[in-house]
Amino acid sequence: MESKGQHELYEKARKRVKQKKRLYYHFVLFLVGSVFLIVLNLVFNVGEQFGEWFKYAIALWLVVWILHFINIFITKRFFGKEWERKETEKLIEKHLDKSEDLERSLIKKGMITPDDKLPESQKKSLDV
Repeated sequence: MESKGQHELYEKARKRVKQKKRLYYHFVLFLVGSVFLIVLNLVFNVGEQFGEWFKYAIALWLVVWILHFINIFITKRFFGKEWERKETEKLIEKHLDKSEDLERSLIKKGMITPDDKLPESQKKSLDV
């Protein structure tokens, strides 16, 4: 039987392959679509009154494809689920440190004693 860790690795790899596949599909679609736009304008004279409008359409589509590329190979790689998990853990740790500092501060001021244990709901309301 497959372990849970192996299954998670498989699922991550499968999702990553799917993302890359969509990017490559988008690139092929961009190439075919660009040729189509060029043929529409130059051969069939569609939108002739706007000049060579296809250049702007292709440039815009290229920018969209580049953003898609950046999203897949840069953003998803460096800011993926693992990064989110680590950042969440850092923020939780920072929050707990602030809560402990606040509790020590209240003990120093004499507002509570070390024996007092604040319920979590009160700690949350004091943190705000």
